[in-house]
Amino acid sequence: MFEILKKQGMVMSIALSDIVPNPAQPRRNFDESELFALGESIRENGLIQPISVRRIKSGFELIAGERRFRACKLIGRQKIEAIVYDIGDEDSAAWALIENLQRSDLGPFEEAEALFKLISGWNLPREEAAKRLGIASSTLSNKLRILKLEPEVRKIITENNLTERHARELLRIETEKGREEAAKFIAEKELNVPETVRYIDRILEREKPKKKKARYFVKDLRLFINTFEHAVEVMNSAGLGAVSSVSENEESLIYTVAVPKANAFKKAESSAG
Repeated sequence: MFEILKKQGMVMSIALSDIVPNPAQPRRNFDESELFALGESIRENGLIQPISVRRIKSGFELIAGERRFRACKLIGRQKIEAIVYDIGDEDSAAWALIENLQRSDLGPFEEAEALFKLISGWNLPREEAAKRLGIASSTLSNKLRILKLEPEVRKIITENNLTERHARELLRIETEKGREEAAKFIAEKELNVPETVRYIDRILEREKPKKKKARYFVKDLRLFINTFEHAVEVMNSAGLGAVSSVSENEESLIYTVAVPKANAFKKAESSAG
């Protein structure tokens, strides 16, 4: 993982009281029942795998193995076997994170917060940080995106064991209120990821602004109207008394020319004579 870790550290039996937790430990929640079960297993079978620590001024700082460390405390052990490494803050933080990532049981926000803290501490471009962590740059970006969610939405996701994919889908909703309401519904109905995708698709479809019916006009319509008006003028100059009007419905513009029958027939008779 890191060059320094290729060198085998020294195995020592260290007092639990001399070891402090890793401040960069990404895990915030530890299941007490699981720790008790692990403690009982250690009591019966011993500690199969030592924890990893590094030297600091006040003694030792945990790098990896916090569950084993806590379980040993729970069963009252005074000492614990540990491999002691000589590494700096950045490598210690990265090791703690990668150990948890490989276990795949970190909560999505624990993981995202740890990644953000780690790459911020490295002060590296995201692509370089992803390479150093051994993950794709797009994967890293997706994991960090969920930190945009509000604390209340994060709480719903965490308490209901929803996944990173659930969290990312919620980001498609634009408003904070909408995201919170959707998160509650997803948790209440225990929707899986495909069901969540379809549910949010329906929300977004409802929220689309309804298109107003467009009213189209022929670009040169005025030319046609002028032609009709000129025809009416010609009729009136001949004494027909024509009257024009324009109306419209949803589909058409209606141009009407009315000629009194008396005038029309009178002119016809005159022409015949």
